[in-house]
Amino acid sequence: MEKIRLKGITWNHSRGLLPMVATAQRFAELNPGVEISWEKRSLQQFADLSIAELAARFDLLVIDHPWAGYAAKSAAILPLDKYLGAAFLEDQARQSVGASYESYSFDSRQWALPIDAATPVAASRPDLLKERQLSLPGSFHDLLYLAEQGLVAFAGIPIDVLMNFYTLCCSSGEDPCQSETEVVSKATGIRVLKLYRELASLIDRENFNRNPIQVYEAMTCADDIAYCPFAYGYSNYARAGYARRELRFHDMISLDGQTRLRSTLGGTGLAISARCSEVETAVAYLRYCADPQTQQTLYFDNGGQPGHRAAWLNAEVNRRSGNYFLDTLPALDRAFLRPRYAGHMYFQDHAGDIVRDYLMQGGNEEQVLCELNELYVRSKNLIPA
Repeated sequence: MEKIRLKGITWNHSRGLLPMVATAQRFAELNPGVEISWEKRSLQQFADLSIAELAARFDLLVIDHPWAGYAAKSAAILPLDKYLGAAFLEDQARQSVGASYESYSFDSRQWALPIDAATPVAASRPDLLKERQLSLPGSFHDLLYLAEQGLVAFAGIPIDVLMNFYTLCCSSGEDPCQSETEVVSKATGIRVLKLYRELASLIDRENFNRNPIQVYEAMTCADDIAYCPFAYGYSNYARAGYARRELRFHDMISLDGQTRLRSTLGGTGLAISARCSEVETAVAYLRYCADPQTQQTLYFDNGGQPGHRAAWLNAEVNRRSGNYFLDTLPALDRAFLRPRYAGHMYFQDHAGDIVRDYLMQGGNEEQVLCELNELYVRSKNLIPA
């Protein structure tokens, strides 16, 4: 009997690759005659490379949810609600971490299952703060004080700069991209940009070349960064033995003294290419990966950051990750679900450069907002190839 072979593509980090390899291996052991292989791509390629391009080459895709609108318009991946039972999908929706399940829903179809959940959260080196007799910041003023001591970093590559801009807008009372013509109102946009630049002017410029992984590597490989106020969380760095020093992860500061920052939802979902010739096997594997038992055990055990709520509440999972999941769950549950219309990836790919240039070089806030609005309107009129 000829083997059923499936090929998958994921992203190049222990959190992205190892749980997929482990689940594929175990699924194959449970289903003789099936072979699933996984390839990896860089984090930047994960954010940038078109789903249509990947779906032409792979059966299984780990994707970023802003691609949901593009997926619906291009028909590059399968609508999973046609293949998975209502009871299973209802459990996935009910046990979602924040809007993770909803993030892969578009045009009343479900385009992926949220096997991984994340949002920007705060991270610290407790040992360094203790050495300097410093506490975790609670306010923006506290954060600026730490930054003045040279102890603060945040991810400053364009995509992360844009996500943090969204976060500061949400936390100032206005979710971005709700209007057809403006990313955010002039009053909120100017206030947020000035606030953001005040912090950015106090961090090492090297951070503008770092994604969240590189920030966490810098925090754990050396002893000069004690706190990161917002970057997509990675539970790996809270686990014993993963890095030179363990990080602790926390909910974020407050801008108004009452509510904490509302960050921009991330995470990953597992999808099936419309060109997959072994759909039944691919669907069975998706079910296996997203199953709460797998998520709490094999998936987490192999470096994964589960998407099922049962794993986030699991006592053993939290014991082995410095309470990462319970400590950051409130941030996940209130996270902002960014736009997913078909052209938003074009906006996301270019808008971060505009904000990043302003943070690094200064400039006129109204001009920055004008450029963002022009890009936004253009993106609304794009039709996927």
